[in-house]
Amino acid sequence: MTAGRKRQGAPPEANRRDELLRTAARLFVEKGFDATTTRDIAEAVGMRSGSPFYHFRSKQDLLKAAMIEGLEAGYRRLQAACTGVGDPAQRLRVMIRTHLGNLLESDCHTPMLIYESRSLDATARAEIAAATDRYQAVWQATLDELATLGRLRSSASPLRLLLFGMLNWGGQWYRPDGRLSLDEIAEAAADLLLEGAIARPAGAAAPAGKRETPP
Repeated sequence: MTAGRKRQGAPPEANRRDELLRTAARLFVEKGFDATTTRDIAEAVGMRSGSPFYHFRSKQDLLKAAMIEGLEAGYRRLQAACTGVGDPAQRLRVMIRTHLGNLLESDCHTPMLIYESRSLDATARAEIAAATDRYQAVWQATLDELATLGRLRSSASPLRLLLFGMLNWGGQWYRPDGRLSLDEIAEAAADLLLEGAIARPAGAAAPAGKRETPP
């Protein structure tokens, strides 16, 4: 059989992996992982009920792939947005806006799926943790740089975690037709860190021995 005939005879679902992942992630967020069936996912993308298993061995595999690929796509967008931004304060503003865009202007549901990782085995959770750490390392490096320059009182890891908690919760209340644009929300979040209670007063140096490094 020729290569052309093989392609013609391939199942139509063979090139729909990305659509399947996006749809599964959305349903896992809307209905919860346990309440979402593979039939629900297949019907939402117009597939036969068993077709998701052409790409994934199980519903757990689908969840893991949706989370990891969402994190990796977000990491690539973050790196591209920050290229050439040397000032760490401006870089943090760009990172915050990019993260909110990933979360609220695209099909990325990964931040809302973190709780569902409890349904995965230890190996899958470790893979997700590695992808998460890679994404967050860029943020921690920028926070560390700001702390070194005296722009933050501390860059201890709880600051990074609280920042992500604040940004990710935006998915629960943000409305595209609301009073504030994403640009305004991103600026407000950045100002909270750089000019608000978390920031160090202008001209104040970081106390010796007080700066904390990430674990």
